[in-house]
Parts: sequence; C-alpha cells; structure tokens
Amino acid sequence: FSLLELLAVVTILGIIAAIIVPRVTVSSDNAKQKVRDHHKATINAAVERYYVNTGGWPAADLSDIGADVNYFPDGIPANPVDASAYTLNTTTNRVN
Repeated sequence: FSLLELLAVVTILGIIAAIIVPRVTVSSDNAKQKVRDHHKATINAAVERYYVNTGGWPAADLSDIGADVNYFPDGIPANPVDASAYTLNTTTNRVN
C-alpha cells in the first residue's frame, strides 16, 4: 500500500471514531438515567410495602429497609449516575 492510501484509511477511521464516541457516551448516560429511574420506582414500592407492613415510614437514609432482606436481599442499589446513596424525602415519603 502506498502512504496516501494508508493516510486515507487512517483519516476515515478517525472520522468514524469522532462520530461514534460521542453517541456511545450519550447512550451510556441515558441508560444510567433509566436505571436510576427504575431503582427509584423499586425503592418507592418497597417503602410503601414497609409502611403497610409496619405502620410507619422507614428512616430517611433507608437503613432499616435496607437491612431487611425481605425488601432488598442484595442491599439497596446505589445511584448509577453519581454512585450516591438514595435517600427518602421525609415530607413526601418518596425517593426523589
């Protein structure tokens, strides 16, 4: 192969990479947000079950519901967007 052909191939690969990499990043961010929304819905459902079973709301840090294997056998999941722990809004009794 000549140097010009190799240069053309490298240029085309660079253009393709410049187009694909940002799309993969956006797709990854969207997936993390959807997982976060699913986690919040699951935790809110568990909070409501906890209220029905015990007559009271769990602690704001969800420590009591997280310690009970009937609600979260593997523990409460972490927020995939920023790896923070979910907390309960004590006014609405929902995870925001």
